Amino acid sequence: MQNSSKIVSLILSCFSLLGFAQQNKITPKNYIAYKTPNAIVIDGDDTDAAWEKAQWTTPFVDIEGIIKPKYNTEVKMLWDDNYYYILAKMEEPHVWANLKKRDTIIFYNNDFEVFIDPDGDAQNYYELEINALNTVWDLFINKPYREKNVVLNDWNMTGLKSAVKVHGTLNNSSDTDKGWVLEIAIPWAVYQKSYGEDNVPKDNFWRVNFSRVNWQHAIVNGKYERKKDTKGKFLPEYNWVWSPQGVINMHEPEKWGYVYFSSKEIGNSDNFTIPKDEKIKWELFSLYRKQKAYHNTHKSWAKSIVDLSKESSIVEGKILKPILENYSSGYAISIKSPFSNKTFIIKEDGQFLEHSN
Repeated sequence: MQNSSKIVSLILSCFSLLGFAQQNKITPKNYIAYKTPNAIVIDGDDTDAAWEKAQWTTPFVDIEGIIKPKYNTEVKMLWDDNYYYILAKMEEPHVWANLKKRDTIIFYNNDFEVFIDPDGDAQNYYELEINALNTVWDLFINKPYREKNVVLNDWNMTGLKSAVKVHGTLNNSSDTDKGWVLEIAIPWAVYQKSYGEDNVPKDNFWRVNFSRVNWQHAIVNGKYERKKDTKGKFLPEYNWVWSPQGVINMHEPEKWGYVYFSSKEIGNSDNFTIPKDEKIKWELFSLYRKQKAYHNTHKSWAKSIVDLSKESSIVEGKILKPILENYSSGYAISIKSPFSNKTFIIKEDGQFLEHSN
């Protein structure tokens, strides 16, 4: 487990370096997950009565938000007092997988991935990857790979339920498939920070994103495998996501989508708008990235906001007034919200803080 964690850290630290080179302003997607009155049977079948009432997300897009994916991917979400339910439907003419060991690096197969940050602080978040064999890789990450972090590869989602239904034949290279459906039930209890904590986000939102990794394949001796170039290197994978990241890096949690867990039963209607204060957080993370870039160039932190940006930060027509404070080991940038009077702070390691005044 430690070895695979080191491999993933190396791979994704490379992604984080790319993240500072290009940043596109993209508004995160949002989705209302309604409550289901009856527990969902997790069997990979999307014909459950509750699922029939739920809406699909918008189709997945390329992770940078530029190219339309070759194959369609959509998700539905529901919840009850015990579980967060996720249904993913993936178009795929060649459904294959060969990784069967739990907590191996599942994205070396085509897979579906879930990323969840319950409190939206862009730290202490969770990742789940599952392939068409229903092999699971679940892990806890204390900070994004852009910072020195700890990855708990042996952390498990106790009580997780998942099931795959292939519309076609798995690992059969002689035919053409329609795709596969993945059904997931994640217990709220796995996200509890203390024993007995009531952490069910009723009428609240969590930061969530989904990714689908899809590889070009070759057929060798009748079996599927990842395709290689003329030098024997694997061709890069496709990364298709629900809410685009703007860069090839899923590990920027501040860009993930918003899932609002409505207490209204599925079949009813509710409304959700991303709060204005969330947009202030986006501005803080933008300044954080600019500080990173400044430090990479000057080997020291900027001491003035104008060194980072000469443009005013404006949210919903309000001009924000960020304050930069330096100290011996780093810095803090704070903004007082003109909407709620709360003060939001980001530190040099990306830690996000919120204070009520």
